[in-house]
Parts: sequence; C-alpha cells; structure tokens
Amino acid sequence: MARVSRPPMIGEGMVTRHILVRAKDVVFIKGILEASEGLAQLFAEEGGDLTLASPACREAELEALVEDLVVEVGALRV
Repeated sequence: MARVSRPPMIGEGMVTRHILVRAKDVVFIKGILEASEGLAQLFAEEGGDLTLASPACREAELEALVEDLVVEVGALRV
C-alpha cells in the first residue's frame, strides 16, 4: 500500500514556516527545537522538506530561528 502524503494539522493560533534543508540536518534542527522550550513542532514531509509550527505569540522567535537556519545550514525558505 502506497503512503499518502498529508499536510500537518495546524490549528488556530499557530503560525508555520516551510523550509528545505539537507536530510542530514533534520536531526540537528530537531535538537535545536527540543532545546528551545516549546518554540515549535517539526513536521517532516520527506527528507529535508520541513514545516515548523509555532504558537502565534512566538512568531518573532520562529522567524529569527528560520533566519539563523538559512545562514547556518543553508536552509531554503519555501
């Protein structure tokens, strides 16, 4: 049976950012998020195709993290 891709279930009061990174960087990013005390949830579509979901009240922090990931690991905003 083939796997069917479904978008993450994101509710009201949440904001998202979609990025592409190398597959080997996913674990690194997950570690950063786990150390960031509830900043965001990580949803991985395939390889390094990631959606980050955060409470709207932490949108500025999420945006700063994404900017840092662009510089540090070459993440691409989608």
